[in-house]
Amino acid sequence: MHNLIVTSSDGHAVIPAHLWAEYLDKKYHKYLERLKLDVDLFCGSMWKLSNLRTPPESFEIFDKEGVYRAGHWNGLWDAKIRLKEMDREGIAAEFVFPGDQHCLDLFWNTTNDTYPAAAADAGARAFDRWSYDTFGAWRDRLLLIGASQSGLDIDAMLDQSEWLAGHGFVGVWTPNYCSMPGQIPIFDGYWDRLWAAYSERNLVMITHAGWGITQGFMHGEVLAALAEVKAEKGDDDLLKRKLLSGVFGKHGVFADLRARQGMWQFMLGGVFDRHPNLKMMVTEIRADWLPETLKMLDKVWEANRDKLPAKRRPSEYWATNCMAGLSFMNKTEVARRHDIGVKTMAFGRDYPHTEATWPNTMGYFSDVLRGVPEQEVSDILGENMVRFLELDRAHLASVAQKIGAPTFKQIAQGAPLEPALLAHLNVRCGYSEAAEGGARIPEMEAMVGRDLPRITAAAAAF
Repeated sequence: MHNLIVTSSDGHAVIPAHLWAEYLDKKYHKYLERLKLDVDLFCGSMWKLSNLRTPPESFEIFDKEGVYRAGHWNGLWDAKIRLKEMDREGIAAEFVFPGDQHCLDLFWNTTNDTYPAAAADAGARAFDRWSYDTFGAWRDRLLLIGASQSGLDIDAMLDQSEWLAGHGFVGVWTPNYCSMPGQIPIFDGYWDRLWAAYSERNLVMITHAGWGITQGFMHGEVLAALAEVKAEKGDDDLLKRKLLSGVFGKHGVFADLRARQGMWQFMLGGVFDRHPNLKMMVTEIRADWLPETLKMLDKVWEANRDKLPAKRRPSEYWATNCMAGLSFMNKTEVARRHDIGVKTMAFGRDYPHTEATWPNTMGYFSDVLRGVPEQEVSDILGENMVRFLELDRAHLASVAQKIGAPTFKQIAQGAPLEPALLAHLNVRCGYSEAAEGGARIPEMEAMVGRDLPRITAAAAAF
């Protein structure tokens, strides 16, 4: 049997602090000392949180080969380590996104303090240049994604889109990832020149978990938790509990509805009508809510179709222009795959985050995909990504054979997860949690209701 093409729709990288000055425009170096303090505050707290999910006593459960303990997460900034870990897990190609707890992004994220938009935009461009220098020699397998800019300078973004396409990037984070004053809503005609450039240059937009959250928000949450712990004369365990009960818990950033809002703003705002080749992938925000949400959005469209610029139902745009990057895909998403749309699902291992399937991806496949037909397994694990991104399938098939990627038979006949590892993955990435379904439809209906007058007002310009 042939080796499956396995791709990952979620993987991260971050510029190490000692290279910041090399890639950042000198006029913004004055902010670097303050950013180093942000690193000490935020990343130090995140290390403690990670240790709660992966305590030393769990190493023999999830890290039997010792790759986590050996520091193979250093693939964040070392292409050879990353490729070695891809080969070990049978991954032919993988996205390289910004963002990781081991260091901070240069000003433009929610995890740092607040900085001027111009500095944030310069930081995003610095990431892009560093990413190309670090991973660009392996663009056939390391699929580079540009960092998000504020959008306050649309001409600069157009220039950057040309640079990204010219350097072999396959995509870019959807603008307005980090909310800042003065930004224009993404359904507004202000953006159309950029959407046209992305379409022409085949740059897919990635709407990752955290999209729309205010710059500095998560940094502020850590500050607040630390202040509470100090006031209560608590310890690190209290800090961990406070962080997990808030924005960093399972109902925190990954469940924030603003990352879904961008999707329906594109749909209802007619963006995909004006730019039918534009593509968006929503990543690390689950998909077990999608069937009910698309039904709700279709009803909204039907009730307002004479006012909205959208010519088709949102569910139709989902099928033609969108895809779900299922980071640490759980069992309920697989069970609901036909409702979500098998052709719109893509596996993501979220390397090297603690909530990821790495370093347990191979065993995870045999458990989560048990009983799924071969064509559907092939689609979800890689064929959908190949088609959506227009990747070189023949080349990736040869890579899959070379690295010994799993065959369907190996996955179908593989052993289920050991009980201890299953319990560990339940804690680490919600592997067995129940589907959200329509539980949050009332919240989303309220958000859509607030969006409709703005979308219809913007449509009057066309």
